[in-house]
Amino acid sequence: MFTYSHDALFTRKDCDEIVRLSQADTPDSGGLLGGQQHGNIRRARISWMDDGGPAAWVLDRVVGAVAKANRDAFDFDITEFREKLQVAIYDENEEGHYDWHSDIGDGPIAQFRKATIVTQLSAPEAYEGGALEISLGHHTLTASRNQGSATLFASFMLHRVVPVTKGVRCSLTCWSHGPRFR
Repeated sequence: MFTYSHDALFTRKDCDEIVRLSQADTPDSGGLLGGQQHGNIRRARISWMDDGGPAAWVLDRVVGAVAKANRDAFDFDITEFREKLQVAIYDENEEGHYDWHSDIGDGPIAQFRKATIVTQLSAPEAYEGGALEISLGHHTLTASRNQGSATLFASFMLHRVVPVTKGVRCSLTCWSHGPRFR
């Protein structure tokens, strides 16, 4: 099994605080590995949250969820978390989306990604469209839209965020790292 769900990783209040903390930095246009911009592939604004200071509790909770998922479902060789937490904002005004992709790439850090965790920060009634979908080959898994729920999956799996057609969807993403898959 290469997917795992956590129904209530964060409370509604926690989610609002994560969004507030992410606004300390002005969001950038979300690009692809290497900073490339391709609006037909990805349209989102992203902020990177420092994993220390006021946001340390967020990473602590994510690490715990990844450890549990790894024990229960993945059994990957995870040794560290090399990247900051990412908050993505998918807005209807920008036709926010992210087409099919995997999170493993040729980049100096991305090549060591093992598991991806995406947490739903927006309330489900705050937007339409915007579903996180994960390809399981013969069918597609749609992640929970419940605020505070987290979906974990192997970073090599194809996934996407379908276009937001109304409102704004915010999510928190974190990657765990370890030796390359063999």
